[in-house]
Amino acid sequence: MELTIDVAVLLAVIIFVRVRHRDVQARSRTDQWLTVFLALAFGVLIAPTAFGQGVFNFMGQLAQGVTQSASP
Repeated sequence: MELTIDVAVLLAVIIFVRVRHRDVQARSRTDQWLTVFLALAFGVLIAPTAFGQGVFNFMGQLAQGVTQSASP
């Protein structure tokens, strides 16, 4: 039996756990930067996939709609 784990899925789980984690104390700057780095790494990993391209297209359409609605 062979078990394989996709790195993007693993990073998504780690980011989800880090964002959901609620501390009583404020997060340190290092902790915040680690979360940002993990999110960027996740984005780079899913960018060439079909899901990543779909998210990119959706965000582009959303930004274009906001821009058009803001202009007179």
